[in-house]
Amino acid sequence: MKTTEMAEIIKTEDLRYAYPAEEGQEPVQVLKGVDLSIQRGEFVAVLGHNGSGKSTLAGCFNAIRLPTGGVCYVDMMDTRDENNTYEVRKTVSMVFQNPDNQIVATVVEEDVAFALENMGIPPAEIRKRVDDALKAVGMYRAQAPHRLSGGQKQRVAIAGVIAMMPRCVVLDEPTAMLDPQGRREVMSVVRELNRKYGITVILITHHMDEAV
Repeated sequence: MKTTEMAEIIKTEDLRYAYPAEEGQEPVQVLKGVDLSIQRGEFVAVLGHNGSGKSTLAGCFNAIRLPTGGVCYVDMMDTRDENNTYEVRKTVSMVFQNPDNQIVATVVEEDVAFALENMGIPPAEIRKRVDDALKAVGMYRAQAPHRLSGGQKQRVAIAGVIAMMPRCVVLDEPTAMLDPQGRREVMSVVRELNRKYGITVILITHHMDEAV
């Protein structure tokens, strides 16, 4: 999908990140001079074994983690500038490994609407976005999240992200806790995000078959 017309949505230059040192220890260098460029509308897989820094890198894209060296730009915004944090997080949304950590309501539609309400979106717009997002992931409004399978819960978490209408979604090993059927469900939705809606997708994974 890469074309010369595409604009960069994420760019890093000599990006470094070190976790703070414990007493008497050296800081733990995890990212050591990462240079990358991700174009708007691309689907990019980031592969690596456990402990290789994939989740740390993902956190930098969303300003959850700020570089200890170098720079990370999101849609030309420097993530180190606190004035950019809100817009950075509107631009790049995260989906994590465990969907239970992202589900906050007892009814699916309320969960998908939660972030929109906090953003002050008008009720009529919230309803439309919730309907569209749930349709995109094949889920229903009145379902109770605690009764859903792992794959269905992850689809609800993704619906919450879709409703926010970000330009980029970072999925940090979203199928790590799912069975094969759940993995297929989630990957189908993720591909649709990119193909149908043109959302930039960054998939953090250690499953080679998902990357393929």
